[in-house]
Order: sequence, then C-alpha cells, then structure tokens
Amino acid sequence: MYGIVRDRKIKIAVVGCGRISPKHFDSIHRHRDDLELAAICDIDEEVLRRHEEKLGVPAYRRYEEMLEKEALDLVALCTPSGLHPEQTILAAKHGVHVVTEKPMATRWQDGLAMVRACDEAHVRLFVVKQNRKNPTLQLLKRAVSEGRFGRIYMVHLNVFWTRPQSYYDSAKWRGTWELDGGAFMNQASHYVDLLDWLIGPVASVHAMTGTLARNIEVEDTGVLNIRWRNGALGSMAVTMLTYPKNYEGSITILGEKGTVRVGGVAVNEIQHWEFSDEREYDAEINQANYQTSSVYGFGHPVYYANVIDVLRGRAEPDTDGREGLKSLEILIAAYLSARDGRTVALPLEY
Repeated sequence: MYGIVRDRKIKIAVVGCGRISPKHFDSIHRHRDDLELAAICDIDEEVLRRHEEKLGVPAYRRYEEMLEKEALDLVALCTPSGLHPEQTILAAKHGVHVVTEKPMATRWQDGLAMVRACDEAHVRLFVVKQNRKNPTLQLLKRAVSEGRFGRIYMVHLNVFWTRPQSYYDSAKWRGTWELDGGAFMNQASHYVDLLDWLIGPVASVHAMTGTLARNIEVEDTGVLNIRWRNGALGSMAVTMLTYPKNYEGSITILGEKGTVRVGGVAVNEIQHWEFSDEREYDAEINQANYQTSSVYGFGHPVYYANVIDVLRGRAEPDTDGREGLKSLEILIAAYLSARDGRTVALPLEY
C-alpha cells in the first residue's frame, strides 16, 4: 500500500529553516547512512541562502517548485502550523511522505483533511511527538502500561515557561490564530499529547484562557480541567509569562498504588517515583534524568529512527496522522470551551 525505500538512501527535504529546523538537520546528519538531505525550502531569501551555503543542497523559495523538480521521498515541515495542511496535501499529491512538526494543524477539519489526503495518495503522514522518546517519559509510559498505578485518580500538568514579546514580534505569524495558536496549541502541545498517550481517551474538558501580558491574538495563559473516560480527573496550567525564564514542565500522576512526579524545566527529572510493588527498572530512574537547556528535549533523532524503519518496511509509525489528531482534538475542544464558557465532550464529531 505504501511506497517502501529499500536499496538506497531516503531523500528528504526540510521545509522551513527556522527555530525548530536544527533538530531536523541534526537528526538527518545522525542518520546519514539512511537519509540524504536533498533540498531545503524557505520563503526568506536571506535565511535560505545562508542555509544553502552551509548545507550545499538545492534551495527553493517555492515549495511546489521543489516538489516538481526534486525526486523526493519525504518532506519535513518545520513551517508555521497553519501552513501544514496545505503543504501536506500538496506533498501527498506528488506522492511524497510527510513529517510534520506539532501541532499538525490549527483547525480540526484541516487535520482530518491531511489524514484523508495521505490515505488517498498512499503516503505516510508522521506527526512529530519527540517528547514521547525522552527517557523519563518512556519509564513513566512503561509504568502506566504495566498497570502499576492501579486505578489512576488524578493527573496534573504544569507548563510554566516564558516567551517575551520579542519572541512573538520576531515573525508576523507568531501569536496568530490562523498560523500559530496560543500557549496550549504551540508551546504546550507536547504536554497536551501526554493526556491521551499516558492516561487514555479524554471524555470532556473545560478551559479558561487569557491574554494577560503579550500583544498577541491568542492566549499567553490558560487552565484546563479534564475528565478521562476511565474516570480519572485532572488539570493543566500553562503560561508563557513566567519570570524571568522557563521554570517548569511537569506531570504528576496519583493512583491507587503509585505516585509519580516528573518535573524539571521540560519533564527531564523524575522527582518522585513510588509504587506498592518493585520492578527491576526502578533502579534506572536516576539514569533517565538529564540536564537540558532546551524545552525541545533530545527525542528527534530517536523519532527519525522510527520514520526510517517505517519507510524501509520494518515497522509501523509511532505517531502517525491519526495519533496526531488525538491531541489536536483535545486542543480544539479546549479552545471551544474557553470561547463558549462550557464543558466540551469528546469526540468532537461522530
């Protein structure tokens, strides 16, 4: 059904050479035995030329021209989130697989259209969720999957980071509804992903958001209450106004037989790990902790390893388009709730 690349390098192009693109360039270099950077694309001519000189590959300002001229297997979309749907659909029409950064889209119907287009073209759609690959969260996922918490009662997440006005002023698309989304959708997207990935399907959400200090269209601060289908209750607090720098990205799970808190600036420290039973891997929790100055973590190369395995025909995607829709659905439900002042039940449509 899907095109397999077996006996040569997978040809990839990076679209958008901004803030997150170095993680992709680094991952491609690390996997250079399997991946070949074949082209780059950016609408900013100065940025494009600088990267062209550094990387020595063909550079394009027009995305469609690149798709037409280059024999690509895969594109990595590091562009503003609101552009992902159109760019994904165009890649699918050219028979090219897609890796898209988070969130996959800023509108629910756009996310659905992306999945549909890739299905119809028989190409893969990968949605980057690199935080899932962080060692701290891998251990937490294992504990949840093995049922060590017993019944999970309560879950709480904090994302206390900072984004100054200069960050939003650095590009016209930042802080807009159409292309970016706010603190929940953009900066805290990976933490919203944990709500379903770790705990399970969400039954309903109730959110309040505010634009308290930044001159932007979207929220810089918000709170979210969650009820899961398994009966667990939870909450999430997000702000981009923390003084003077990023302070905390954490998740706490309270269960019948276990209590865990993973904190640090970006869920990089297991700060409490206590269960009624013991497992061999409990000794690994200190080794799983790591220092980071980046909220992006170190999961991109591991994520790309799965992309390569899928395109080689050796594995299934860890996070495909349908998996990406799960966090997008929660995000859209949260925004509907905040707008209308009501609890929003999931799924959004039947």
